[in-house]
Amino acid sequence: MKKKIAITLAILAAAGIGYYRYRASKTNQVQYQTAVVEKGTLVISVSASGQVVAANSAPVTTKISGVVKKIFVKDGDTVKTGQALLLIEPDQVSRQVVSSAYLEYLSAKNSLNTLNSKMFAVNQKFINDAVARSLAADDPTYIQQHSDWLASENDYKNQTLSISAAWSNYLQSSPTVMAPITGKVTGLSFVLGSVIVTSTKLASVVTNAPLTVSLDLTQIDVPKIKSGLKATVTFDSLPDKTYTGSVISVDTVGVTSSGVTSYPAVIKLDTAPLEILPNMAASGMVIIQTKADVLIIPSGSIQNSTVRVMKNGQVAETTVETGLISDSQTEILSGLSEGDIVVTGTVFTSTTRTNQTTSPFSSFGRGGVGGGTFIRTR
Repeated sequence: MKKKIAITLAILAAAGIGYYRYRASKTNQVQYQTAVVEKGTLVISVSASGQVVAANSAPVTTKISGVVKKIFVKDGDTVKTGQALLLIEPDQVSRQVVSSAYLEYLSAKNSLNTLNSKMFAVNQKFINDAVARSLAADDPTYIQQHSDWLASENDYKNQTLSISAAWSNYLQSSPTVMAPITGKVTGLSFVLGSVIVTSTKLASVVTNAPLTVSLDLTQIDVPKIKSGLKATVTFDSLPDKTYTGSVISVDTVGVTSSGVTSYPAVIKLDTAPLEILPNMAASGMVIIQTKADVLIIPSGSIQNSTVRVMKNGQVAETTVETGLISDSQTEILSGLSEGDIVVTGTVFTSTTRTNQTTSPFSSFGRGGVGGGTFIRTR
């Protein structure tokens, strides 16, 4: 039996399937960044970083070891050069150091006395012989005696330096520790019975001399800097304060580290505030040139001597003549007036608006394709 089965499947293709049609419109907008042409002072400068140099202090040290027996001053006291600060009881080794240093000084002193006597004798011989006989300056006797006198005088001067060095060495080895300079004692933290080790820094003596700051210049900037230029300095630890000073020296030889050469420029500060301490990190600006009462605009607003000017909502280009140029500002000699508005940048923004349309069939067949009809015939 032949059966014919006809199956008709009617599917509403759009039933249960919604669709969206989008219609988008895109609008571009231009926004201008602007600046006002103003009169002011244009500053040409060089900036660099560095640190405070301890040029107004001297360390208090000793060449012996031992125990603190007496303390004659306290931290913050004002002392004079050579004033006793501490008394140390030397250990056994340091006693020998003290003795040797003193004997060295006595030896240098005796040598100085001997050379002084020799210099006096040679001088008297020259005066009583060559000078008394009125010998000519080219006479062999005059030349020899004059040369002997100058040589003995030179020996005496050299020995004077030697005795100064011997005395300084003895003071460094003396049980009595003395102030190296006149000033205020700082950093003295020892108490009776404290153990002192050789070459230990015991304290510092600080003077009222202006502080100095060393700035590290690059090879590009160092030719621009010379002594006498004014400078401003700020410190990381004192962010709300700016100090003034001037350049007192520029090292044109430089210091090389890791293949990079920097050239220290020393700035003397006009004041010596107590809050500024040695080795503090600093940032400085050395003023190379200033020009007051000039028209100034941002340097970035100039392209090939052309500036865009905004007036009544419209932007037009104009040609300008420029003068001095700093890192961020440029002097305008002609082409603009005070109060003009110049364009410094352009920002493009876009806005997209979307219209949505829903298929009229979207309300049918929420079950998807299963919403169709199946017909079977025999």
